[in-house]
Amino acid sequence: MNILIAPDSFKGTLAALPVAQAIANGIQQVLPQAQIQLLPMADGGEGTLDALLAATSGERRQAQVRDLLGEPRSVEYAVLEQNTVAVLEAAQVVGLQFVGDSAVERRTSQGFGELLRHCLDINLRNFLIGLGGTGTNDGGVGLLAALGARFYAASGDLIAPTLEGLSALQRIEWSDLDPRLAQCSITLLTDVDNPLCGTQGATAIFGPQKGVREHDLNRFDADLSRYAQLADAWIGTALSQQAGAGAAGGLAYALMLCGAQRRVGAEALATLMHLDEAIAKADWVITGEGRSDAQTLRGKLPWVVAQHARAAGVPVILLSGAIEASSRAALASNFTACYALVGEAVLQAQAEQDTARYLAERAQQIAQTMFGKA
Repeated sequence: MNILIAPDSFKGTLAALPVAQAIANGIQQVLPQAQIQLLPMADGGEGTLDALLAATSGERRQAQVRDLLGEPRSVEYAVLEQNTVAVLEAAQVVGLQFVGDSAVERRTSQGFGELLRHCLDINLRNFLIGLGGTGTNDGGVGLLAALGARFYAASGDLIAPTLEGLSALQRIEWSDLDPRLAQCSITLLTDVDNPLCGTQGATAIFGPQKGVREHDLNRFDADLSRYAQLADAWIGTALSQQAGAGAAGGLAYALMLCGAQRRVGAEALATLMHLDEAIAKADWVITGEGRSDAQTLRGKLPWVVAQHARAAGVPVILLSGAIEASSRAALASNFTACYALVGEAVLQAQAEQDTARYLAERAQQIAQTMFGKA
Protein backbone atom coordinates (compact mmCIF):
# COMPACT_ATOMS: atom_id res chain seq x y z
CA MET A 1 0.00 0.00 0.00
CA ASN A 2 1.28 3.44 -0.97
CA ILE A 3 0.07 6.38 1.11
CA LEU A 4 0.75 10.02 0.19
CA ILE A 5 0.77 12.48 3.11
CA ALA A 6 0.40 16.03 1.80
CA PRO A 7 -0.66 18.43 4.59
CA ASP A 8 -0.40 22.16 5.12
CA SER A 9 1.20 23.47 8.30
CA PHE A 10 -0.87 23.54 11.49
CA LYS A 11 -0.48 27.28 11.98
CA GLY A 12 1.00 28.23 15.33
CA THR A 13 1.84 24.65 16.30
CA LEU A 14 3.67 22.58 13.67
CA ALA A 15 5.18 23.19 10.24
CA ALA A 16 4.00 20.99 7.39
CA LEU A 17 6.99 18.61 7.46
CA PRO A 18 6.67 17.58 11.14
CA VAL A 19 2.91 17.28 10.61
CA ALA A 20 3.53 14.83 7.77
CA GLN A 21 6.15 12.98 9.81
CA ALA A 22 3.82 12.60 12.81
CA ILE A 23 1.05 11.19 10.60
CA ALA A 24 3.53 8.78 9.00
CA ASN A 25 4.72 7.61 12.43
CA GLY A 26 1.16 6.79 13.43
CA ILE A 27 0.45 4.85 10.26
CA GLN A 28 3.66 2.86 10.54
CA GLN A 29 2.67 1.70 14.02
CA VAL A 30 -0.23 -0.15 12.39
CA LEU A 31 1.10 -0.76 8.87
CA PRO A 32 4.89 -1.10 9.10
CA GLN A 33 5.13 -2.33 5.51
CA ALA A 34 3.26 0.60 3.98
CA GLN A 35 5.09 2.74 1.47
CA ILE A 36 4.70 6.34 2.58
CA GLN A 37 5.42 9.46 0.54
CA LEU A 38 5.78 12.75 2.42
CA LEU A 39 4.90 15.89 0.49
CA PRO A 40 4.57 18.77 3.00
CA MET A 41 2.76 21.59 1.23
CA ALA A 42 1.60 25.20 1.56
CA ASP A 43 -0.84 27.63 -0.03
CA GLY A 44 1.22 30.81 -0.10
CA GLY A 45 1.13 31.48 3.63
CA GLU A 46 3.36 30.38 6.46
CA GLY A 47 5.62 27.51 5.40
CA THR A 48 5.59 28.21 1.66
CA LEU A 49 9.34 28.72 1.57
CA ASP A 50 10.10 25.51 3.48
CA ALA A 51 7.62 23.45 1.45
CA LEU A 52 9.09 24.51 -1.89
CA LEU A 53 12.66 23.97 -0.71
CA ALA A 54 11.78 20.49 0.55
CA ALA A 55 10.27 19.57 -2.81
CA THR A 56 12.85 21.15 -5.12
CA SER A 57 16.59 21.62 -5.44
CA GLY A 58 16.29 25.29 -4.52
CA GLU A 59 18.78 27.29 -2.49
CA ARG A 60 17.96 29.04 0.79
CA ARG A 61 19.39 32.56 1.07
CA GLN A 62 19.30 35.46 3.53
CA ALA A 63 18.93 39.22 3.30
CA GLN A 64 19.04 42.08 5.79
CA VAL A 65 15.89 44.21 5.77
CA ARG A 66 13.57 45.96 8.22
CA ASP A 67 10.48 44.32 9.64
CA LEU A 68 7.01 45.87 9.94
CA LEU A 69 8.15 47.94 12.94
CA GLY A 70 11.27 49.19 11.17
CA GLU A 71 13.60 46.92 13.15
CA PRO A 72 16.58 45.34 11.34
CA ARG A 73 16.00 41.65 10.66
CA SER A 74 17.70 38.82 8.79
CA VAL A 75 15.10 37.09 6.62
CA GLU A 76 15.13 34.06 4.36
CA TYR A 77 14.10 33.63 0.77
CA ALA A 78 14.77 30.95 -1.83
CA VAL A 79 16.05 30.75 -5.37
CA LEU A 80 14.78 27.95 -7.62
CA GLU A 81 15.25 26.64 -11.15
CA GLN A 82 18.95 27.26 -11.63
CA ASN A 83 18.92 30.67 -9.95
CA THR A 84 16.13 32.12 -12.07
CA VAL A 85 13.09 32.22 -9.74
CA ALA A 86 12.99 33.89 -6.33
CA VAL A 87 10.49 32.71 -3.72
CA LEU A 88 9.59 35.38 -1.17
CA GLU A 89 7.34 34.85 1.84
CA ALA A 90 5.82 38.10 3.08
CA ALA A 91 5.41 36.74 6.60
CA GLN A 92 9.20 36.45 6.85
CA VAL A 93 9.37 40.26 6.86
CA VAL A 94 5.98 41.60 7.94
CA GLY A 95 4.51 38.59 9.71
CA LEU A 96 2.01 38.66 12.56
CA GLN A 97 4.70 37.19 14.80
CA PHE A 98 6.49 40.56 14.86
CA VAL A 99 3.60 42.86 15.81
CA GLY A 100 3.88 42.68 19.60
CA ASP A 101 1.71 45.41 21.10
CA SER A 102 2.28 47.83 18.20
CA ALA A 103 -0.59 49.81 16.68
CA VAL A 104 -1.54 48.53 13.23
CA GLU A 105 -1.56 52.04 11.76
CA ARG A 106 2.17 52.42 12.50
CA ARG A 107 3.30 49.19 10.85
CA THR A 108 4.79 49.29 7.37
CA SER A 109 5.42 46.92 4.48
CA GLN A 110 8.58 48.87 3.60
CA GLY A 111 10.88 46.01 4.55
CA PHE A 112 9.23 43.73 2.03
CA GLY A 113 9.96 46.32 -0.64
CA GLU A 114 13.57 46.26 0.53
CA LEU A 115 13.66 42.49 0.07
CA LEU A 116 12.26 42.80 -3.44
CA ARG A 117 14.82 45.50 -4.24
CA HIS A 118 17.61 43.27 -2.90
CA CYS A 119 16.55 40.56 -5.35
CA LEU A 120 16.46 43.05 -8.21
CA ASP A 121 19.99 44.12 -7.31
CA ILE A 122 21.26 40.56 -7.79
CA ASN A 123 19.51 40.30 -11.17
CA LEU A 124 16.51 38.19 -10.17
CA ARG A 125 13.47 39.01 -12.27
CA ASN A 126 11.00 36.14 -11.74
CA PHE A 127 9.17 36.04 -8.42
CA LEU A 128 6.76 33.79 -6.55
CA ILE A 129 5.42 35.68 -3.55
CA GLY A 130 3.47 34.07 -0.71
CA LEU A 131 1.19 36.59 0.98
CA GLY A 132 -0.29 34.79 3.99
CA GLY A 133 0.22 35.58 7.67
CA THR A 134 1.03 39.29 7.44
CA GLY A 135 0.52 41.91 10.13
CA THR A 136 0.34 45.07 7.99
CA ASN A 137 -2.71 46.88 6.65
CA ASP A 138 -1.00 49.76 4.82
CA GLY A 139 -2.17 48.93 1.30
CA GLY A 140 1.44 48.22 0.36
CA VAL A 141 2.37 51.90 0.54
CA GLY A 142 5.53 50.94 2.42
CA LEU A 143 6.59 48.51 -0.31
CA LEU A 144 6.01 51.12 -3.00
CA ALA A 145 8.00 53.72 -1.06
CA ALA A 146 10.93 51.30 -0.83
CA LEU A 147 10.74 50.85 -4.60
CA GLY A 148 10.84 54.57 -5.36
CA ALA A 149 7.25 55.87 -5.29
CA ARG A 150 6.78 59.10 -3.30
CA PHE A 151 3.71 59.94 -1.21
CA TYR A 152 2.98 63.56 -0.33
CA ALA A 153 0.69 65.47 2.02
CA ALA A 154 -1.02 68.72 0.98
CA SER A 155 1.88 70.60 2.61
CA GLY A 156 4.29 69.03 0.13
CA ASP A 157 5.96 66.95 2.84
CA LEU A 158 6.51 63.24 2.42
CA ILE A 159 4.12 61.15 4.52
CA ALA A 160 5.22 58.16 6.58
CA PRO A 161 4.77 54.96 4.51
CA THR A 162 2.19 53.58 6.94
CA LEU A 163 -1.57 53.35 7.32
CA GLU A 164 -1.34 56.31 9.68
CA GLY A 165 0.55 58.31 7.08
CA LEU A 166 -2.15 57.68 4.48
CA SER A 167 -4.55 59.87 6.45
CA ALA A 168 -2.68 62.91 5.06
CA LEU A 169 -2.09 61.63 1.51
CA GLN A 170 -2.86 64.07 -1.31
CA ARG A 171 -0.46 63.20 -4.14
CA ILE A 172 1.65 60.27 -5.39
CA GLU A 173 4.75 60.71 -7.54
CA TRP A 174 5.59 57.62 -9.61
CA SER A 175 8.50 58.84 -11.74
CA ASP A 176 11.16 57.21 -9.56
CA LEU A 177 9.44 53.82 -9.26
CA ASP A 178 12.14 51.23 -9.96
CA PRO A 179 12.20 50.72 -13.76
CA ARG A 180 13.47 47.16 -13.34
CA LEU A 181 9.96 46.14 -12.24
CA ALA A 182 8.87 46.38 -15.88
CA GLN A 183 11.24 43.50 -16.65
CA CYS A 184 9.79 41.24 -13.95
CA SER A 185 7.30 38.39 -13.83
CA ILE A 186 5.65 38.46 -10.39
CA THR A 187 3.16 35.80 -9.31
CA LEU A 188 1.23 36.28 -6.08
CA LEU A 189 0.29 33.13 -4.19
CA THR A 190 -2.88 33.66 -2.14
CA ASP A 191 -6.31 32.16 -1.56
CA VAL A 192 -7.76 35.56 -0.60
CA ASP A 193 -10.10 37.04 -3.22
CA ASN A 194 -11.15 40.23 -1.41
CA PRO A 195 -10.77 43.67 -3.00
CA LEU A 196 -8.73 46.38 -1.31
CA CYS A 197 -11.59 48.50 0.08
CA GLY A 198 -15.24 48.31 1.05
CA THR A 199 -17.33 45.94 3.14
CA GLN A 200 -15.42 42.92 1.80
CA GLY A 201 -12.06 44.68 1.71
CA ALA A 202 -8.79 44.20 3.54
CA THR A 203 -9.66 46.39 6.53
CA ALA A 204 -13.25 45.24 7.05
CA ILE A 205 -12.53 41.52 6.78
CA PHE A 206 -8.97 41.07 8.01
CA GLY A 207 -8.28 44.29 9.93
CA PRO A 208 -9.69 43.12 13.29
CA GLN A 209 -7.39 40.09 13.44
CA LYS A 210 -4.45 42.45 12.87
CA GLY A 211 -5.49 44.78 15.65
CA VAL A 212 -7.70 47.34 13.89
CA ARG A 213 -10.19 48.63 16.46
CA GLU A 214 -13.86 48.58 15.49
CA HIS A 215 -14.22 52.35 15.72
CA ASP A 216 -11.28 52.77 13.30
CA LEU A 217 -12.50 50.42 10.55
CA ASN A 218 -14.37 53.01 8.50
CA ARG A 219 -11.67 55.67 8.91
CA PHE A 220 -8.87 53.39 7.80
CA ASP A 221 -10.91 52.06 4.90
CA ALA A 222 -11.57 55.63 3.76
CA ASP A 223 -7.84 56.41 3.88
CA LEU A 224 -7.09 53.34 1.77
CA SER A 225 -9.88 54.32 -0.65
CA ARG A 226 -8.34 57.75 -1.25
CA TYR A 227 -4.94 56.14 -1.83
CA ALA A 228 -6.57 53.63 -4.21
CA GLN A 229 -8.28 56.39 -6.21
CA LEU A 230 -4.94 58.08 -6.82
CA ALA A 231 -3.11 54.84 -7.67
CA ASP A 232 -5.92 53.47 -9.86
CA ALA A 233 -5.94 56.74 -11.81
CA TRP A 234 -2.20 56.36 -12.43
CA ILE A 235 -2.46 52.74 -13.60
CA GLY A 236 -5.57 53.51 -15.66
CA THR A 237 -7.90 50.83 -14.27
CA ALA A 238 -9.81 50.06 -11.06
CA LEU A 239 -7.14 47.65 -9.90
CA SER A 240 -8.10 48.11 -6.24
CA GLN A 241 -11.46 46.46 -6.95
CA GLN A 242 -9.97 43.31 -8.47
CA ALA A 243 -10.24 40.01 -6.63
CA GLY A 244 -7.28 39.49 -4.34
CA ALA A 245 -6.16 43.14 -4.18
CA GLY A 246 -6.94 43.11 -0.46
CA ALA A 247 -4.65 40.16 0.32
CA ALA A 248 -1.99 40.80 2.97
CA GLY A 249 -3.53 44.09 4.02
CA GLY A 250 -3.33 45.41 0.47
CA LEU A 251 0.24 44.35 -0.13
CA ALA A 252 -1.17 42.42 -3.09
CA TYR A 253 -2.60 45.67 -4.50
CA ALA A 254 0.79 47.39 -4.39
CA LEU A 255 2.41 44.43 -6.13
CA MET A 256 -0.36 44.43 -8.76
CA LEU A 257 0.49 48.08 -9.42
CA CYS A 258 4.00 46.77 -10.14
CA GLY A 259 2.65 44.26 -12.66
CA ALA A 260 2.02 41.21 -10.48
CA GLN A 261 -0.55 38.55 -11.36
CA ARG A 262 -2.52 36.60 -8.74
CA ARG A 263 -2.88 32.81 -8.62
CA VAL A 264 -4.59 30.58 -6.09
CA GLY A 265 -1.59 29.75 -3.94
CA ALA A 266 -2.31 26.10 -3.29
CA GLU A 267 -2.94 25.40 -6.97
CA ALA A 268 0.27 27.09 -8.07
CA LEU A 269 2.29 25.21 -5.48
CA ALA A 270 0.64 21.92 -6.41
CA THR A 271 2.06 22.37 -9.89
CA LEU A 272 5.52 23.41 -8.69
CA MET A 273 5.69 20.50 -6.26
CA HIS A 274 4.44 17.89 -8.77
CA LEU A 275 1.43 16.89 -6.69
CA ASP A 276 -0.22 14.98 -9.54
CA GLU A 277 2.87 12.80 -10.03
CA ALA A 278 2.88 11.92 -6.34
CA ILE A 279 -0.85 11.15 -6.34
CA ALA A 280 -0.42 8.86 -9.35
CA LYS A 281 1.76 6.57 -7.19
CA ALA A 282 -0.65 6.53 -4.24
CA ASP A 283 -3.47 4.25 -3.12
CA TRP A 284 -4.58 6.78 -0.48
CA VAL A 285 -3.94 10.47 0.18
CA ILE A 286 -4.02 12.21 3.56
CA THR A 287 -4.09 16.00 3.79
CA GLY A 288 -5.00 18.50 6.49
CA GLU A 289 -4.53 21.87 8.18
CA GLY A 290 -4.79 23.44 11.61
CA ARG A 291 -8.50 24.24 11.32
CA SER A 292 -10.93 23.29 8.57
CA ASP A 293 -14.12 25.26 7.99
CA ALA A 294 -16.11 26.85 5.17
CA GLN A 295 -13.00 28.75 4.03
CA THR A 296 -11.27 25.43 3.31
CA LEU A 297 -13.63 24.90 0.38
CA ARG A 298 -12.68 28.27 -1.14
CA GLY A 299 -9.31 27.11 -2.38
CA LYS A 300 -7.27 26.25 0.69
CA LEU A 301 -4.61 23.58 0.45
CA PRO A 302 -6.64 20.52 1.60
CA TRP A 303 -9.43 21.32 -0.88
CA VAL A 304 -6.94 21.60 -3.74
CA VAL A 305 -5.29 18.30 -2.78
CA ALA A 306 -8.73 16.67 -2.63
CA GLN A 307 -9.67 17.91 -6.10
CA HIS A 308 -6.46 16.54 -7.60
CA ALA A 309 -6.87 13.20 -5.79
CA ARG A 310 -10.49 12.81 -6.86
CA ALA A 311 -9.58 13.59 -10.46
CA ALA A 312 -7.09 10.73 -10.30
CA GLY A 313 -9.59 8.38 -8.66
CA VAL A 314 -7.59 8.17 -5.41
CA PRO A 315 -9.46 8.36 -2.06
CA VAL A 316 -8.44 11.30 0.13
CA ILE A 317 -8.72 11.75 3.89
CA LEU A 318 -8.85 15.06 5.76
CA LEU A 319 -6.98 15.09 9.08
CA SER A 320 -7.05 18.54 10.68
CA GLY A 321 -6.49 19.99 14.11
CA ALA A 322 -10.13 21.02 14.36
CA ILE A 323 -13.17 20.88 12.08
CA GLU A 324 -15.93 23.45 12.42
CA ALA A 325 -19.13 21.56 13.19
CA SER A 326 -21.30 23.61 10.83
CA SER A 327 -18.93 22.88 7.93
CA ARG A 328 -18.44 19.16 8.52
CA ALA A 329 -21.17 18.04 6.10
CA ALA A 330 -19.85 20.25 3.28
CA LEU A 331 -16.32 19.04 3.92
CA ALA A 332 -17.45 15.41 4.00
CA SER A 333 -18.75 15.74 0.45
CA ASN A 334 -15.22 16.55 -0.74
CA PHE A 335 -13.27 13.95 1.23
CA THR A 336 -13.54 10.19 1.67
CA ALA A 337 -13.42 10.71 5.44
CA CYS A 338 -12.79 13.62 7.83
CA TYR A 339 -10.91 13.41 11.13
CA ALA A 340 -9.95 16.05 13.71
CA LEU A 341 -7.63 16.06 16.70
CA VAL A 342 -10.03 18.13 18.80
CA GLY A 343 -13.09 16.19 19.94
CA GLU A 344 -14.81 14.72 22.97
CA ALA A 345 -11.60 13.22 24.32
CA VAL A 346 -9.13 15.95 23.30
CA LEU A 347 -9.46 19.63 24.14
CA GLN A 348 -8.09 22.30 21.82
CA ALA A 349 -5.45 23.32 24.36
CA GLN A 350 -4.23 19.72 24.56
CA ALA A 351 -4.07 19.37 20.77
CA GLU A 352 -2.10 22.61 20.44
CA GLN A 353 0.34 21.65 23.21
CA ASP A 354 1.16 18.17 21.90
CA THR A 355 0.10 18.22 18.25
CA ALA A 356 2.55 15.56 17.03
CA ARG A 357 1.36 13.05 19.62
CA TYR A 358 -2.32 13.47 18.78
CA LEU A 359 -1.63 13.43 15.04
CA ALA A 360 0.14 10.09 15.42
CA GLU A 361 -2.71 8.69 17.53
CA ARG A 362 -5.36 9.82 15.06
CA ALA A 363 -3.30 8.43 12.17
CA GLN A 364 -3.20 5.06 13.92
CA GLN A 365 -7.00 5.18 14.10
CA ILE A 366 -7.19 5.99 10.40
CA ALA A 367 -4.88 3.12 9.53
CA GLN A 368 -6.96 0.71 11.58
CA THR A 369 -10.38 1.79 10.35
CA MET A 370 -9.67 2.90 6.77
CA PHE A 371 -6.73 0.80 5.63
CA GLY A 372 -7.10 -2.35 7.71
CA LYS A 373 -4.47 -3.96 9.91
CA ALA A 374 -1.35 -5.43 8.40
